[in-house]
Amino acid sequence: MYPLYLSAFTGTSALGAGLGPTLAALLANRSGLAPCAFETVKLDAHVGEVAGLDTPLPAALADYDCRNNRLALLGLAQDGFADAVRAAAQRYGAARIGVFLGTSTGGILETEQAYRRLDESGDFVAPPNYRGRHTPQALVELVAKELGLAGPAFVVSTACSSGAKVFASAARLIATGAIDAAVVGGVDSLCLTTLYGFNSLELVSTEPCRPYDAARRGLSIGEAAAFALLERPAAELPADAILLAGVGESSDAYHMSSPPPDGRGALAAMQAALEQAGLRPAQVDYLNLHGTATPSNDTAEGQAVMSLFGQRLPASSTKGATGHTLGAAGALEVVIAALALKHGLIPGSPGSRTLDAALDLDYVFTPRRQSLGVVMSNSFGFGGSNASVVLRRADAKVDA
Repeated sequence: MYPLYLSAFTGTSALGAGLGPTLAALLANRSGLAPCAFETVKLDAHVGEVAGLDTPLPAALADYDCRNNRLALLGLAQDGFADAVRAAAQRYGAARIGVFLGTSTGGILETEQAYRRLDESGDFVAPPNYRGRHTPQALVELVAKELGLAGPAFVVSTACSSGAKVFASAARLIATGAIDAAVVGGVDSLCLTTLYGFNSLELVSTEPCRPYDAARRGLSIGEAAAFALLERPAAELPADAILLAGVGESSDAYHMSSPPPDGRGALAAMQAALEQAGLRPAQVDYLNLHGTATPSNDTAEGQAVMSLFGQRLPASSTKGATGHTLGAAGALEVVIAALALKHGLIPGSPGSRTLDAALDLDYVFTPRRQSLGVVMSNSFGFGGSNASVVLRRADAKVDA
């Protein structure tokens, strides 16, 4: 089943639209978080908001017009990604390319706004379009339509692991022979449900989030669209080609919103990813942590990382740069991991200053230039849904 070739990839977040602005921000250790001025929200919080989402979708796509789907199309338009997918459709046929995307809230903002516009009798002034805008499935319908694809298409919605788990879903379908390639990724946009919901759980920080910091106070919510095109690798690949080496999944079912303190679910996912990739812990060069900056999540993940890797592995969370993009986080951070491999970059952790003394890790606060052959990215969601993704360069010299 593995490896698979990431023949194209792109990411759009508060750091900017596409790989260029994203890489520049990572090199500068710059954060895209800013005080929350989103919609009607009145919270003392910082968010990672994407600019340029005020323009309605074209008339042909009007039934899908919502913030989440506008973000999806903005993301697809970057880095020649849509053209790469259309070229793949010419090679394989439109029905031989699947679309598998993660999201957590879809276009729920449209429904939130509709409920604020009721007439005197309590009826909607403008009824919400649930099918085309609210439902998660609208996202894959829109993306498949925009790219001209006709293969299997579905959404994975497992909270914050969604955008990582789609890589495993695609790999399984490619392995069965049902498809030859897949568009995978995640899209999640800001809405009132997540902002007020996480705040009600007392998980939102009043300052920009500080993953793994001794004084971390909670998360900062962001939005993003990230995509990759997965194909079977050709006999010859560019030296810097990025390969999906393995995906590990686990479900610890410990608690609806908290991880087990010993991090056993995270550990199981990381071990499964390494096993699938045929690698040992010592062969991983960098780990992009889930690192939400909530006290319990960082502690549990840190325990799992120390158990598997000890102190040797450079690790950081990039959520201090992008915010926690929820259902898109797994895909966005795989794209960041791919950039790290291509450019020999270990990203820093904007906002974090002093490592939690209970976590004895090689935590990277400012960017490092370092040759990388193998990287791992972690994404863990509510309900104990965990996923770890392993990428490697095609020219990586991995010791036996």
